[in-house]
Amino acid sequence: MTAIVESIEIECPPGDVFEYATDLSRYPEWQRGVGSARLQGNGPIKAGSRAVMTRRVGPRMVEYIEEMAELNPPRSWTVRSVGGLPVTAIAQCAIEPLDGGERSRIALSLDFKAHGIGRLLLPLVVRRQARKTLAEDARELKKILERRV
Repeated sequence: MTAIVESIEIECPPGDVFEYATDLSRYPEWQRGVGSARLQGNGPIKAGSRAVMTRRVGPRMVEYIEEMAELNPPRSWTVRSVGGLPVTAIAQCAIEPLDGGERSRIALSLDFKAHGIGRLLLPLVVRRQARKTLAEDARELKKILERRV
């Protein structure tokens, strides 16, 4: 299946977008389905950083681990769910500077890998919900960042 992609322009420099959007502990602020995020370990977020997340999947809140798989400041990052879930989410994000770095375009790409019962849940629940919420999450990220400027 193809990835779900959303792009939005933000009146904020790429570095500010990157700093906020890669902070796993801030996901509940701009991602509607995330109920909580608790970082594991100390120090700044880096490749390999993990957080215990709770996210709404259909009618349930599910706890899982998200890992910052790749971090390339201030341009791109990849986050993936890890652990025993039947569906693994992989989010790839890229920031493009606009107007000499005064503004940004962020592209969010979300894809999934499923096994077991996840093969049934993926098209019926997970992809449908993700398609709807990714655009809403991008708009919320824009709103929050533009308020901070």
